[in-house]
Amino acid sequence: MLVTLIAAARGSSLLDSRFGDDRPLDQAGWRAVERAAPALVPLAAAELRYCSPTPSSRQTGDALGLSPIAQPALRDCDMGRWRGLTLQEVTAREPDAVEQWLSDPRSAPHGGEPLLSFVSRVGGWLDTRPADGDDRIVAVTEPSVIRAAMLYALGAPPQSYWRTEVYPLSVVSLSGHRGRWNLRLG
Repeated sequence: MLVTLIAAARGSSLLDSRFGDDRPLDQAGWRAVERAAPALVPLAAAELRYCSPTPSSRQTGDALGLSPIAQPALRDCDMGRWRGLTLQEVTAREPDAVEQWLSDPRSAPHGGEPLLSFVSRVGGWLDTRPADGDDRIVAVTEPSVIRAAMLYALGAPPQSYWRTEVYPLSVVSLSGHRGRWNLRLG
């Protein structure tokens, strides 16, 4: 089985990225999808097509001709009371809590979901995909979900999450099946 993950186009500028940002695509996001479409449209041939429940993921998928089905398990990490705030705003208000969150993957000082739970949720979604031989699956979701999927697939230590970058409209593929995933580049 091959699972291809596409990072949704942005609904806001990088400097205005907010925890739990569920804004629709802005003009720059729509233009980015138009530029990327020739390379990504062939992914619509996948047997199963999904997206996270956010407007930007749905819109990105629809613009690529995927007509994806929303999957709650592909939603971004639940950031509790930090939802809607930027990292800069949270760091100014709660510097010790941010340090705890970044250093302990079991912590959730924001009252939401710990990093380890988030990675497990995304990994559980991967592991429960129907595995009929050469099935191809495509999903549009937030970059954070793709980072969690890579961490899960590689069995990498939790600190690796903070050292992985996924840009809008990036594509990452995972091949394999439950309990045995391989990161596929190129």
